[in-house]
Amino acid sequence: MTVNIDYEASKKLTLPWEEIIRSVVEGSLDFEECPYEAEVNVVLTDDAGIRQVNKEYRDTDRPTDVLSFPMLEFGIPSDFQGVEEAFADCFNPETGELMLGDIMISVDKVEEQAEKYGHSLERELAFLTAHSMLHLCGYDHVEEEERLVMEEKQRQILAHMGYRR
Repeated sequence: MTVNIDYEASKKLTLPWEEIIRSVVEGSLDFEECPYEAEVNVVLTDDAGIRQVNKEYRDTDRPTDVLSFPMLEFGIPSDFQGVEEAFADCFNPETGELMLGDIMISVDKVEEQAEKYGHSLERELAFLTAHSMLHLCGYDHVEEEERLVMEEKQRQILAHMGYRR
């Protein structure tokens, strides 16, 4: 498992952010029963940085808490059958790991939302990481039914890892 983390924000989170991100990435993939060793890239940025990317890629000129950029398009979320044939170019030739995609998290939103929702910074960072990992595994929350499934999976992943509100 390779989790590349770039910390680009000037504000430093006062928590073991690297450990949290790595464990939630791995825990999410275990929960979704990913049969491959995987590679995920994570960028911790600020509101200005995520706003710029949000505007460029989603045509939305405002900061958001997290952005996900999956490499795979699943017909059924987390259906890893046939991935090797359909997405052969998504395997890192040097490591053999499945390149799932990229995650961008705003540290400003981690702090803001932890306070807003009355839980710890650790829990908020874990939540945003789990949320984004589910997107990398093909889940979405556009439709109400999808949202409910995704929320339940997030809750289960976080509860299993000891992150409670």
